[in-house]
Amino acid sequence: MSINIDQALQTFIAEARELLEDMENSLLQLESSPEDAEIIGAIFRAAHTIKGSAGLFGLDQVVGFTHIVENVLDRVRDASIRIEGDLVALLLESRDHMTELVNVIADQGGQLDDAALGREQALRKRLHSYQGVQAGHAAVVVEPEIESSGGTVAGPDNWHLSLRFDREILKNGMDPISFFRYLETLGEIVSIVTLPDAMPPVEEMNAELCYLGFEINFKSDADKNTIASVFDFVRENSSIRILPPHSKVAEFIDLIKTLPEDEKRLGDILVTIGALTRQELDEGLNAQKNPDGSTAPLGEILIGQRSVEQEVVQAALDKQNQVRESKSKENKYVRVQADKLDELINLVGELVIAGAGANLLAQRANDSSLQETTSTMSRLVEEIRDGALKLRMVPIGDTFSRFQRVVRDVSKELGKDIDLVISGAETELDKTVVEKIGDPLMHLVRNAMDHGIESAEKRLAAGKPVKGMLKLNAYHDSGSIAIEISDDGGGLNRDRILQKGIERGLVQPNQILTDQEIYNLIFEAGFSTAEAVTNLSGRGVGMDVVKRNIVALRGTVDLESAAGQGTTIRIRLPLTLAIIDGFLVGVEKSSYVVPLDMVLECVELTESERQGMKERSYLNLRGEVLPLVPLRAHFEIEGSHAKRENVVVVQYAGQKAGLVVDELLGEFQTVIKPLGKLFSNLRGISGSTILGTGEVALILDVPSLVQQAANAEQKISQAN
Repeated sequence: MSINIDQALQTFIAEARELLEDMENSLLQLESSPEDAEIIGAIFRAAHTIKGSAGLFGLDQVVGFTHIVENVLDRVRDASIRIEGDLVALLLESRDHMTELVNVIADQGGQLDDAALGREQALRKRLHSYQGVQAGHAAVVVEPEIESSGGTVAGPDNWHLSLRFDREILKNGMDPISFFRYLETLGEIVSIVTLPDAMPPVEEMNAELCYLGFEINFKSDADKNTIASVFDFVRENSSIRILPPHSKVAEFIDLIKTLPEDEKRLGDILVTIGALTRQELDEGLNAQKNPDGSTAPLGEILIGQRSVEQEVVQAALDKQNQVRESKSKENKYVRVQADKLDELINLVGELVIAGAGANLLAQRANDSSLQETTSTMSRLVEEIRDGALKLRMVPIGDTFSRFQRVVRDVSKELGKDIDLVISGAETELDKTVVEKIGDPLMHLVRNAMDHGIESAEKRLAAGKPVKGMLKLNAYHDSGSIAIEISDDGGGLNRDRILQKGIERGLVQPNQILTDQEIYNLIFEAGFSTAEAVTNLSGRGVGMDVVKRNIVALRGTVDLESAAGQGTTIRIRLPLTLAIIDGFLVGVEKSSYVVPLDMVLECVELTESERQGMKERSYLNLRGEVLPLVPLRAHFEIEGSHAKRENVVVVQYAGQKAGLVVDELLGEFQTVIKPLGKLFSNLRGISGSTILGTGEVALILDVPSLVQQAANAEQKISQAN
């Protein structure tokens, strides 16, 4: 399978991976809705599309394996095989192997290892058993009952010809009997029923006119066009209706489903598959126009003329809708390489910095025309910035959906019955954040299932439902996104965590800690309270990595727990890692940026309040206690206090704090620049930016500052 990857093949790989993701989600839904034809159809179409596209590139191994999967899905679709747990598990394993095959293609020159080849052979054998190929592995098969359109069990599976010849056929030298003789060269006339319903009274009869109609039961392997061609010479003023056998109806429907994704008119689809002749289509189109100028639906006309069956018309209409939806979806999206998008964001960032410099020069020049021009440019740059950032915003639902499979597999491995509930899937955040949050979420989900949710016996003893509940939720809050992983398990053992912390020297025996600080000990490296090590967790490895990865994204993680009720881990992340709206403040000669969406208000301190700060670290803000963080003291900035000081009131995760600064310098578009490793442990700073003057300003880590102020206040209240 050594292949030179070109642009078309890269597109195939990307689309195949998307289809495989959709296939997995549909299979998981199928387990709870085994009779949902729409879900079954979606799974079949995914496999069929992958097989067809792989065939274009000569990927025989993908085509060969997917063809077997498609055959099983086809039998599921026509109700020959019942959906049950083992079949869904097999199809999920097959989907995983298809993913492995696609990954091998993406890895140029890659090959399946011996273990993968062995898995494929085992999967092929199991799949063949559902096709009735392997003896001793009989599948559960349901023989479908074929019914006619009238609702009764169909008779012989033959063509039905309804003939009403032109009355002057005899005058024109044509003999109806000659057509019947020619028909017999194509097959066997099983029966003929002669209909005299158009016969006039005897005194009005004309011996040169044909008044009889004929209903013929015709057995033949010929197609509809061949049979229709028998009557080409008398079609003009005759009524020739040819209805196919029931097996042909099913064949037509299958042909429609396998047609390429091309936009075709209804009539063209029916002619292409042979369900309609070109002459029948022309008759229908001629009858489509009403006297008042309106047009009737072609499908209804063709059914009314008995040219084609309703089931076939409906299948053709469904195919049209499928093609339209597919084309609409294609037209909505343009595939762009991620590095090109990152380059665009970087250029927009530089444009923001250049725009800030131009604004500063315009202000210094005191030229009103120049200021107006730079103001317009700043507005346009802001719109470009917002548009560029939206390009990188993706819904987190795709990440959440992956855990449906994880929960299914892990719960079976643990012998627990766990239900996953997802909410807030439409919440959007930066693509870079989504990509990097997947692994931490995976660890937290698996940990919640292993240690959080109890076994069925323990849940019953505690009066809980046997089925455990795991929830994933996402929502926007104070300019950030919050992701919650909640379970209804036994909760964290506060005393055990504290004891373990004391044993490891992380906590002093007489040290006063809040519940939050005690629970946060589980994020220390190597910390574990598990009594036994499992395949999933218990070694004390992982939670510290989870926190480190989240902090690297400028996020925070905290948790809440109640004994016997469960645990909620809450992750807060910035919406974007590139550009934000900031509020510029100054302390002495240093400049700092506060994320604007976390700023509530600004308050100027009175002289008495400034004096009171020497004794206490909080402010009475309209009857509310507001913890304060003086930035001068926090960053140990030398120099005397300014004559005027201000408090910037910020809020994060429902908690408020006041940042004490010297100057308020106004709003500022901030391009986030990462700090070097030398400053990675600097508390209260999350990044840097470049001002219009070319100077560097530090971006404040508001979450850590708010948490620091809240903890200080809580400890004071506990001490009192």
